[in-house]
Amino acid sequence: MWGLPRGRKSPSGFSPSSTAEEVTAGIDGSGLVAIVTGASSGIGAETCRVLALRGVHVVMGVRNLSTASQVREKIVGQVPTAKIEILELDLSSMSSVRRFVDNFDVLDLPLNILVNNAGIAFVPFKLSEDGIELHFATNHLGHFLLTDLLLEKINVTAKESGIEGRIVIVASDSYKHSYREGIRFDKINDESGYNSILAYGQSKLANILHSNELSSHLKEQDAKVVVNSLHPGAVVTNIARYWGFLNGLLSSLGKFVLKGVEQVAGVTGSYFVDCNTVQLKSHATDKELAKRLWDFSMSLLR
Repeated sequence: MWGLPRGRKSPSGFSPSSTAEEVTAGIDGSGLVAIVTGASSGIGAETCRVLALRGVHVVMGVRNLSTASQVREKIVGQVPTAKIEILELDLSSMSSVRRFVDNFDVLDLPLNILVNNAGIAFVPFKLSEDGIELHFATNHLGHFLLTDLLLEKINVTAKESGIEGRIVIVASDSYKHSYREGIRFDKINDESGYNSILAYGQSKLANILHSNELSSHLKEQDAKVVVNSLHPGAVVTNIARYWGFLNGLLSSLGKFVLKGVEQVAGVTGSYFVDCNTVQLKSHATDKELAKRLWDFSMSLLR
């Protein structure tokens, strides 16, 4: 796993081998509501379990309702008091994102936490139903729209409850391996020159730029909502490596989603690895690039 050697404590007090349960120990999340995308398997499912364990009312955003139901049953078997809703969500489809938000509104719940976790990686060239390259549509644009549509509710919840709202965007150190120009604005849907590794890197760079720009907007509005991006760990290729990856991500999620201590409260617009702030490469901190991506994303959604 990238970052600290397993077991070595970082400035945050946690290491890559720290589990989500360790990081969130003693925390009472009762009364909080969280949406987790990509929640029917892997890190998304485990994130839901740990949040439910701490008393958070969880809404699973998933493509596969049947698999999600099995995940919910398993969590409820371990945490009988768990409050878990399941709503269909395909991040590659903008109409699906809008339906998800409409269905969430019907639940008449507040929203304290949004975890943008879902994603795809290294797929052959393909356009979404909206005509957008699939990595960019799923990993960035779908979450961009989802966040935009939910932002008012997160803002209102934070203001009325007095509890800081939190948005966590799961990015990746693969942002370092994007196309030469960073974001191919003029060739976003162009098959010529397409490379699945670079396309994935481009979408992860977009995640970070989105987080940074959104953080700036929220600061200007003096909103009581923070947004951060994080690198979860090495790419998973087998179950043995999976657990280190999972714990690394969930340690970060546990810290930034639930912790309210001084070292976390108010932290926004940052990028984290193993619960610690990491310096980004220059193209990921380019404010002009972030603003251009924001405007470009908005134009695609009109």
